[in-house]
Amino acid sequence: MKNRYSANDADLYAQSLDSCNADLAMRSYTSRLIGREEDLVLHGGGNTSVKSSITTLLGDSCEVLFIKGSGWDLATIEPQGFPALDLNYLRRLRSLEELTDEDMVNQFKTHMLDSSAPNPSIETLVHAFLPHKFIDHTHADAIVTLTNMADPEARLKEALGDTIGILPWIMPGFPLSRKVAELYEQRPEMEAIILLNHGIFTFGETGEAAYSRMIHYVSLAEDYIAAAQKTAPAAQPAGEAPDAGTILPILRGALTITEKGSPRPFYLKLNRDQEILNCLSEKDAQARYSSGVLTPDHVIRTKNHPLWLSIEAKDDETISRSIENGLKDYETAYMDYFTTQLHNKGVERICLDKKPRIILIPGLGMISCGHTEKAAAIAGDIGRHTLLAKQKGACIAPYRELEEAHIFDMEYWSLEQVKLGKGSVLPLTGQVALVTGGGGAIACGIGRMLLKAGAHVFLSDLDETRLNKVCDLLRLEFPAERITALSMDVTDRNAVHRGMTDIVEEYGGLDILVPNAGLAHVATLEELDESTFRQVTEVNTMGVFQVIQAAIPVFKRQALLGSAAGHIIINSSKNVFAPGAAFGAYSSSKAGAHQLGKIAAMELAAYNVRVNMINADAIFDDHGISSGLWDVVGPDRMRSRNLDPEGLKAYYRERNLLKTAVLADHVGNAVVFFASSLTPTTGATLPVDGGVAAAFPR
Repeated sequence: MKNRYSANDADLYAQSLDSCNADLAMRSYTSRLIGREEDLVLHGGGNTSVKSSITTLLGDSCEVLFIKGSGWDLATIEPQGFPALDLNYLRRLRSLEELTDEDMVNQFKTHMLDSSAPNPSIETLVHAFLPHKFIDHTHADAIVTLTNMADPEARLKEALGDTIGILPWIMPGFPLSRKVAELYEQRPEMEAIILLNHGIFTFGETGEAAYSRMIHYVSLAEDYIAAAQKTAPAAQPAGEAPDAGTILPILRGALTITEKGSPRPFYLKLNRDQEILNCLSEKDAQARYSSGVLTPDHVIRTKNHPLWLSIEAKDDETISRSIENGLKDYETAYMDYFTTQLHNKGVERICLDKKPRIILIPGLGMISCGHTEKAAAIAGDIGRHTLLAKQKGACIAPYRELEEAHIFDMEYWSLEQVKLGKGSVLPLTGQVALVTGGGGAIACGIGRMLLKAGAHVFLSDLDETRLNKVCDLLRLEFPAERITALSMDVTDRNAVHRGMTDIVEEYGGLDILVPNAGLAHVATLEELDESTFRQVTEVNTMGVFQVIQAAIPVFKRQALLGSAAGHIIINSSKNVFAPGAAFGAYSSSKAGAHQLGKIAAMELAAYNVRVNMINADAIFDDHGISSGLWDVVGPDRMRSRNLDPEGLKAYYRERNLLKTAVLADHVGNAVVFFASSLTPTTGATLPVDGGVAAAFPR
């Protein structure tokens, strides 16, 4: 592992900070170096600290411990991510015989110097009880790999030398803090402390020293492991790869969790890079890679064990049986583990959900699961590092996982569960939506409201310039990872099926389809060119047909083992019921799409797919995104009524019963209403037009 410390960079970083404590600036700089190495820490793992002094409001000098705060990632941490605590008081806590987790956290909170700072790391007392100025702690892959073997102490000393201390697994908190301090005081010449099944602490009087020792000892472990990599593990002959487009929707439906009557879908992230496929094709792969986590810190993200599924069949029914049996066995094993630990420990706990977070399918790859895109990505990153660490370690010795009693303590530890957050769940969290015609104003409003409700949104369009403009606008409001631009021509069957395949392979399935793409053309029937009529019909009617037809197999597969509802919500038009003269191509093609929706409602109800229509009117723009329809229709309407653009908007506003402007967000709200399954409704039409009497559904 490369040592990336640069005195010049450290100085430049400190200069970029406004009046920052010099120790804290250095602490932040070297912490970021650590956080950028995925083989050291992943997604908020690890912690760092520095001891310093500050001047209080009363002018008193106070010794403080700056320690990484909860919720901060070392890769991007800034000085404000290190809460300051009264160091002298923390050190006095060591004299106690015992200190509960709750009391310990309370002592942290009541001895912070800034009440608005983030909560300190749960390992704060380890940093406080050790005497060193700078302390770094990571869950380095190479270190943890060596600790998950038989006789780990001997291997660690062989790899790292005699300047380290070693402790067995101890739950983080007060007891671990005291043990670490006692071990160091027995041999103050040591430069690092290894916690079995946990990680490594290094320390020094400068930020460079602590960081350099971290890189040094991790590099020694990496070199030791690399030296054992003489030959790759034997692989079984590779057969035909299982079909992701079939397996993922079935699996996703089966994983759907129902809590208090509300489905909680998962996002599935498929990783099938060659390293993963090589791992899963090894002769003893199932035994090796179905074993437990590298460190209990990972259990809240990935569960202790992955689910191994061997799928060779191609038909939906056989695949669904394999998945159903695999999940049933996994959940039974989880309940056995849970009830056994309750009995052995004499405690009461509320069982967490029993679903796996990592699924291994030979020939297909590794699938990570999460109720949010972030959770799925975190599980996937940890899963990948775990597989590769086990593969490398297998060349030295068999993997030895930590006892389930310790895993249970960590998985059901209240202080660890806090990391996952317990906030309210948005109604569409975990759901995947596709909105066609993504480069227009209405799509922008629909996308915005779906994102606000928690969904991941794919926006598709043939015009990539307009599409990217909408996506960029939405990314100003929402995390970029929740928005995907998809170049797709809804009139091209192959393009539509490729797009649907991309969606399934990206997140596992589809929950909400919003056919929204449309073309407009102004011409009387007498003047209407046949080719133009066909073009408008191709987009407005055939485009709706194409995307619905492509989505049906996905919805059906998700319904094989799951109960979650799918939704098709067609953006029709007020013109379906109240067409306008010289607007025959648009009105008739939209009416055709509307009718397709009614037929789909009848045909897909058996699969719990609800199909509804929204009839919108007079939506001109959205936050600088113009409406393609009004770009075409507007000039003609303004000329015929002798109006300017604002006058045209006023005309349509005054035309409806409520005398109100109809916005793209209003259409988005209607989509979210249907997609939230608040009512058992299918085959319905919801006007979003301010009240146009001639367009009342009848």
